[in-house]
Amino acid sequence: MADSLGTTDVAAALDKVQAAVQQGLLTASAAENIRAWLTETRYAEYAPQVVEHVDQAKWKPLDDAFWTVIPFGTGGRRGRMYPIGSNAINDRTIGESAQGLADYVKEQHSGGGELSCAIAYDTRINSRHFAELCAGIMVAAGFRVYFLDDYRSTPELSFLVRYKQCSCGIMVTASHNPPSDNAVKVYWSTGGQILPPHDQAIIERVMNVQEIHREDFQTAVADGRVVICTGESNAAFVQAVLSQRQPGPRDLKVIYSPLHGVGASAVCPVLQADGFTDVEVFEPHREPNGQFPNVPGHVSNPENPKVFEAIIQRAKQIGADLILATDPDADRMGAAAPLTLNPDAGWATFTGNQLGSLLVDFVLENMSGLTPDHYLVKTLVTSEMIRRIGESYGVRTYGDLLVGFKWIGGTMDEVGPDRFVLGLEESHGYLMGKHVRDKDAAVACMLMAELAAAAKAVGKSVHEKLDDLYWQHGYHAEAQVNLFMEGSEGMARIKALMQSVREKPPASLAGMDVVAVRDYGNGHRRLTGGAVEPLEGPTGDLVMLDLAQPGNYVAVRPSGTEPKVKFYTFAFVPAEQLADLDQTKIDIHQRLEQLETELRSLADQV
Repeated sequence: MADSLGTTDVAAALDKVQAAVQQGLLTASAAENIRAWLTETRYAEYAPQVVEHVDQAKWKPLDDAFWTVIPFGTGGRRGRMYPIGSNAINDRTIGESAQGLADYVKEQHSGGGELSCAIAYDTRINSRHFAELCAGIMVAAGFRVYFLDDYRSTPELSFLVRYKQCSCGIMVTASHNPPSDNAVKVYWSTGGQILPPHDQAIIERVMNVQEIHREDFQTAVADGRVVICTGESNAAFVQAVLSQRQPGPRDLKVIYSPLHGVGASAVCPVLQADGFTDVEVFEPHREPNGQFPNVPGHVSNPENPKVFEAIIQRAKQIGADLILATDPDADRMGAAAPLTLNPDAGWATFTGNQLGSLLVDFVLENMSGLTPDHYLVKTLVTSEMIRRIGESYGVRTYGDLLVGFKWIGGTMDEVGPDRFVLGLEESHGYLMGKHVRDKDAAVACMLMAELAAAAKAVGKSVHEKLDDLYWQHGYHAEAQVNLFMEGSEGMARIKALMQSVREKPPASLAGMDVVAVRDYGNGHRRLTGGAVEPLEGPTGDLVMLDLAQPGNYVAVRPSGTEPKVKFYTFAFVPAEQLADLDQTKIDIHQRLEQLETELRSLADQV
């Protein structure tokens, strides 16, 4: 209990908390967690703030901050920042994450040897503060810390873990979440995010942290326990990315936007060194700023076409050939391009699946010595167009992976990285090369610029190149529906929706019968007639509804990082059935819109 609080103060606060529960102003679970923060020694420094909130009857903020314990998932901890609370990102929850990681890694290295941890941070509010906090905790636990002393990308953190042969790594970022959020991503010695069996063991340590031990950051820098290696790491990282460059023309005018994030530290030097000298950084998005002031809704997500609207206007003014954008921690890449090379042509963005398909074909087309042992890696919710392109070049695809690039990195290490070609996921994450075990927007931007320059040299836009792939492999179209369900009520709705989809799926969607339910939670594929067959693949909270028309299906899963359910819709028309591609695009777009309407209605009924 905090020294500044007396027993009477705490007792009075607890009485008020209980009264708030009885009045329906506070959930019982929030009251339980508030009690812990008021009475347990490990939370003593935060107790005065909790009491202040109680005395001021801030029941809504208290309920939001305490109704649950923010999960330490298999990648780390992510959520809304608030100075107190078990369900918020603050010094305590971030500190628990670093302390739990340190405790587990030390157990794994009980035989001795130097322990080390790489740490980096992005442009978000409090990212530097949390990075120094984590560094102080790791130093106190006996680790040497390799620290990137400026805004740097998540893939560079993955690179640094491998480059310095660290025991683990911590990246402070909430990726493309709103400005209110922050997080830590935790990395293993492979440079990949933690996988079984380490993930559950680290989660257990984090959830049971009592005391957090910390050293002063500046003192640790002065005595060499924190090693600043920003320049060295960045130079080596850029060279590692450049080792994946492809031959070809470089005549291309590019506009690049870091969306107020870290990307300029990697993307700009890579493009310059690769021969792209005509690159303009979009000025309104240049400033590193965790408020993301100049993007729609203040959410810097290159998956969202709206973030490109202002950039496209600039591109038209200067006659640019390609727009590239990266999210705040520069592990995702988005792009837009003119529909044709006509100077008056309209512009359009690309989906993550379209970019992935283009990159796969471009890289495979340029590779020599391909063998059946070369391979691509994708997730279950990434377009099957990837597999079809791979098959046309005689390479295999590992595609039965849950959502999350950590599974792609794990497959690289399991199969062997020497024959690895590309890893990709629909959410704009791509990797070529062995330098990291995470998605890397720098290498993706470089390859995309090379691809656009190659298409331009033969008189085609990138969109026309994509149409060529549709004619060859069939028309594939995909879309996402995101349904946010926040708080304790939202969590209950998410669980109810997943149960409903599993047990009582709709009979049809968009005029197509639902013929089977693939439930990766129990490893079964249940046919509509009632027959059940084993389902090969991973185990996770993912359900897929197969529709009567082959290649058309829906995937449903709760997000692992945000309070929402994601519906993924997939449509396909085989190449041999394509007669009028433009009309097919219109028809399939209408089908995807109908699927969205029916899925939203399905969710509303839960």
